[in-house]
Amino acid sequence: MHRPTKRLTRILVCAAAVPAVLVVAGCSSDSGSGSDEGAKKGSGAKASASAAQGAAKKKVEPAKFATLPQACSALSKKTLEDLVPKGDSKAGSSDDETARASCSWSSLDNNGVKGSQYRWLNVSLVRFDSDVNRGSGAELAADYFAKQVKDAQATDGAKDVKTSAVSGTGDEASLVRYDRTYKDKKKDVTSKQQTVVTRVANVVVTVDFNGSGLAGDKTPDAGELSKDAEKAAKELVAAVEKSGEASSGAGDASASASPSKGASKSPDDKASSKN
Repeated sequence: MHRPTKRLTRILVCAAAVPAVLVVAGCSSDSGSGSDEGAKKGSGAKASASAAQGAAKKKVEPAKFATLPQACSALSKKTLEDLVPKGDSKAGSSDDETARASCSWSSLDNNGVKGSQYRWLNVSLVRFDSDVNRGSGAELAADYFAKQVKDAQATDGAKDVKTSAVSGTGDEASLVRYDRTYKDKKKDVTSKQQTVVTRVANVVVTVDFNGSGLAGDKTPDAGELSKDAEKAAKELVAAVEKSGEASSGAGDASASASPSKGASKSPDDKASSKN
């Protein structure tokens, strides 16, 4: 007789317990939603901070120099007379002379039966602008400076290669010296090659200078040729500095890392045809 009463009591107790569980579950659900919202806000703040840091990192130092001097008129008449007496100049081709410029001179001093002295001079100037993706103009120029030195050291046919630092010229400078041999009227001729590579801020200056004695004339002294090449490099650095500095907001596009098309290695094989 009492069993139905006990069952009804149990059912009522269980029914009363259900809403409590639902309430607890509902509270738990609300609490989780708040946590997710807070996490989203936290990650949003971190993303903003990260974006701000990225923008700060992309700022690079403006390029110091915004233009280049005219390559063929950057050296004084006296210097040209000393290095390439009565030499003929030839400007190198360039799509943008404010970024790349070059000029070369060749000279043949004929001493009659005593032979002749041949000289060849080439100057190349390459300027780099700052770029938010590639780096500052000075950094790009430093990379190109190192490449130019390595290229000079690895010249085909170079013998007895010597490299030394040059002081008092730009921010960094190196002299690469070597000998090359070529034929002149079926005779072997030794050419003394001097390459001075200099970096001044965001500009790289390369001076290639060589000399040789033809038709029995003596081979020129490499030490004297080195002094002449270094003198030309210092003069070119001064010309770059004189050409003017860029404003604080100078360009953001980087210049090509290739020298002017007219810049080339010494055409020793042409010397014999001039004799």
